[in-house]
Amino acid sequence: MQPEYGDVVRHDTFPKLLLHNAGGWPGEVAMREKEFGIWNEFTWADYRDRVKEIALGLIELGVKRGEVVSFIGKNRPEMVWSELAIHSVGCMSLGVYHDAMPQEVAYLVDYAQVRVVLAEDEEQVDKLLEVAENSKSIEKIVYFDPRGMRKYHDPRLVSWDELKAMAARLEAREPSRFADEVALGKADDVAILCTTSGTTSNPKLAMLQAGPFLGHCAAYLGADPKLPSDNYVSVLPLPWIMEQIYAVAQPLICRITVNFVEEPETMMADLREIGPTFVLLAPRVWEQIAADVRARMMDATRFKQKMFELGMRLGLQALDQKRRSWLAELILFRPLRDRLGFTFLKSAATGGAALGPETFRFFQAMGVPLRQIYGQTELAGAYTIHQLDDVDFDTVGLPFGDTELRIDQPDKNGVGEIVARTSGMFLGFYRNEDATRADVRDGWMYTGDAGYIKKENGHLVVIDRVKDLATTSTGTRFSPQFIENKLKFSPFIAEAVILGHDRPYLAAIICVRYSIVSKWAEQRSIAFTNYTSLSSQPEVYRLLREEVEKVNATLPEPQRVRKFVLLYKELDADDGELTRTRKVRRNVIAEKYADIIDAIYGDTPKVHVDTIIRFQDGTTSRIQTDLVVEKLLDTGPAAASAGRPASAERAA
Repeated sequence: MQPEYGDVVRHDTFPKLLLHNAGGWPGEVAMREKEFGIWNEFTWADYRDRVKEIALGLIELGVKRGEVVSFIGKNRPEMVWSELAIHSVGCMSLGVYHDAMPQEVAYLVDYAQVRVVLAEDEEQVDKLLEVAENSKSIEKIVYFDPRGMRKYHDPRLVSWDELKAMAARLEAREPSRFADEVALGKADDVAILCTTSGTTSNPKLAMLQAGPFLGHCAAYLGADPKLPSDNYVSVLPLPWIMEQIYAVAQPLICRITVNFVEEPETMMADLREIGPTFVLLAPRVWEQIAADVRARMMDATRFKQKMFELGMRLGLQALDQKRRSWLAELILFRPLRDRLGFTFLKSAATGGAALGPETFRFFQAMGVPLRQIYGQTELAGAYTIHQLDDVDFDTVGLPFGDTELRIDQPDKNGVGEIVARTSGMFLGFYRNEDATRADVRDGWMYTGDAGYIKKENGHLVVIDRVKDLATTSTGTRFSPQFIENKLKFSPFIAEAVILGHDRPYLAAIICVRYSIVSKWAEQRSIAFTNYTSLSSQPEVYRLLREEVEKVNATLPEPQRVRKFVLLYKELDADDGELTRTRKVRRNVIAEKYADIIDAIYGDTPKVHVDTIIRFQDGTTSRIQTDLVVEKLLDTGPAAASAGRPASAERAA
């Protein structure tokens, strides 16, 4: 039976849907938050009341319709309440990633001319006060968590209690003010300024209108239905477009309960307690879960290891035959799903970057209904998804009902740029008409991604960014992302960057997964002191060599990795090497590690590193080490050109 959803035509803004839900189901649980080990519940009436208090407080602080108001913090009910309050008073919300560095925050608030910021706690207040010293715009900082705030006496700071008192005074003077403000909202109001991933430069701000955005979310629910009795656990950053859909917009339409974990470190334990019916996790999280499962087996008894291997083999064989293995279910998958908190899952999704087919198959074999989604911030997030009975590991599924897509200028194999439009398509980039004109032509969004439509089932296949598709100097075309995802299926590899564009052969920079490789080393009494020391151990190089060789065996000869180095540090978003959604910034890697890359393609067996790394707390550390250039295969002219050049689409 098709579930009954909120009418997004009649209730065409976020606050209008909130008032509709609070009026019709005031006692129904809308949110839960775990704090000090206890799950606190908030009903739709609570949700409305908190939003009203913040909205009226913002008015008292002098916020005007059409302004940009920002919020920053971990995934908490207060952050969602803040966003709805911002919309309620006719302003545009700008979410900032909670782990953003001060310079990133400064860029966003100054660019959007933000006068008022709603912050979670002391950590964010410290960051904002540092920014405010040189900011041309910040006037007020509202904070919700008072812990540690007694020592602050800055006139720009406003506590949650002070804001509520201001709201109460305004409501006493004008009892209908909140409802009047909500009623002024229109479908074509820009509600959200959502940051793009910013893989090459500072992020742009996509202007998303309330009505079209909600309409697209309703189309999403048509492809992946949800009920008020369902549960979702919010763990991905709230400013990300997909969390805006899953934790903010869709719950307003379908009344699914949103659960907020206590801390990122308690996510898996909290997942098990809730037993969600829906989850959305980034590829890096699915990769980490898969790696953790295999790492735990390293500590298990030989009998359990054999049972795991048998269960996985039977499960994967059954998956290939489009069935389930009752024996694998009995000895492995049922208890494993329970352990992970996946027992009640109806649907699980991954998006934001590509997920390797091996990781995809691992969870599908386990019985996790994992599906790939694909989209862009500018098109209101995802617009393709697999159907539960039609999952193709090499694709991102079929488009939603409100979506049109085509392949622009396909080559002889059908590969070209993916071009799309949805009912929720953005209005343009905030204060950046040139960028809007560059990406949008004749009402279509040119995504910059290369792909094709599979003839057998009509699914969309995404290969890589068009600009990232690479060709060696010998003419071999390849997709770095595809090979990187195959490498990251290894429990020992956290990140990988494939090199080879305009070079004679492929090579890799690899970051070990410290939590697992360190355990592996301890079991073998290998001495190390830190990440740099661990990654330089000969035994670790031998281990990673075996992992790369496994991947090489699955690749065409010209696309095999012939050399690699283990980097002395993890790639980090704070260092600009990754985006906040963990996408590799290839231009930064090429520039920052140019000496290492040149050494890989030279004849030197080692490259000396003498550098300073800066930690998030401002402290620095000097690193002096020698990186071994591990050679796997012959790199001479004959080897580099061996085999017929394979196209990127065949690799992907």
